Amino acid sequence: MIRVAVDALGGDRAPEEVVAGALEAASATIQPVLFGPAELETAGLDHVVTTATVEMHEKPAEAVRAKPDSSLVRAVRAVADGDADVAVSAGNTGAMLAASLLHVRRLSGIQRPAIGVVIPSRRGPTVLIDAGANADARAEQLVQFAHMGTVFAEEILELRKPEVRLLSIGEEPEKGNQLALEAHALLAETATLRFAGNTEGSVLLEGQADVVVCDGFTGNVALKTLEGTIRSVLTSLRGEIDASARAKLGGMLIRPAARRVRDRLDPETYGGAYLLGLRGLVVIAHGASSRRAVANAIRLAARGVEHGVVDHLAERVPARVST
Repeated sequence: MIRVAVDALGGDRAPEEVVAGALEAASATIQPVLFGPAELETAGLDHVVTTATVEMHEKPAEAVRAKPDSSLVRAVRAVADGDADVAVSAGNTGAMLAASLLHVRRLSGIQRPAIGVVIPSRRGPTVLIDAGANADARAEQLVQFAHMGTVFAEEILELRKPEVRLLSIGEEPEKGNQLALEAHALLAETATLRFAGNTEGSVLLEGQADVVVCDGFTGNVALKTLEGTIRSVLTSLRGEIDASARAKLGGMLIRPAARRVRDRLDPETYGGAYLLGLRGLVVIAHGASSRRAVANAIRLAARGVEHGVVDHLAERVPARVST
């Protein structure tokens, strides 16, 4: 039984959608534990009572220190204390990072943890890392991110010998800012990575690489741009299908194919992103997560425990990295 500590107050639709998602994810092998106020309706799930909430607008480090009994901090602390195997929250991302660094702490040899998220590309799932934990990063840290993303791709996506690329403004090695140039040189010298050069944002959804590496600022902009574009395209398509009787007839014919495309591109398919590089496992879900997204984030968290992601990172990343 995998115990998943769930921040019941995290996200725009909390607590109702979070509780519903946790209930959907509960199974013979997954035991969600809700962290929230005494009056929380838990639908029979295990419940740890907390007395505070970290709001989205609060400064992360200050909120984590000022509210040690908040649902977010207590869920993360449960992993550090061994009371849960993994924590999940759709709340303040910065606060999740701050709480994880304070309580769970980094693995030996890891300079900075990074957010690894799955992009549903046309060829198959791609890991984007870092997707927002580090607005600024150094070239040697991007090499660590590449190793962490490789472990993610191997253990969770079951990809053999994942190909790694660096996100830049052109495929040529001489293109990019100073960080991209330095990171490209280091990645190219790292024999334990299957580095295939640069990739551009225009082909992220094509699946040109199994692991795409970048700093957190670039990765977060790229991720949100992709999510917004996918959402706008799907909304526009639905609008065009409903525009006339003829369009509705055509929509009925393409509905199965359109549904497959929607399911493949929907960010809620995976539901969350791993915060990699810690001594325990933490999953960050989207702030606007529905019950389906929460349920899938909890399942993703459980898979990380089942596959021993933290142990694999501890064994492989520090030994591989050369700064």
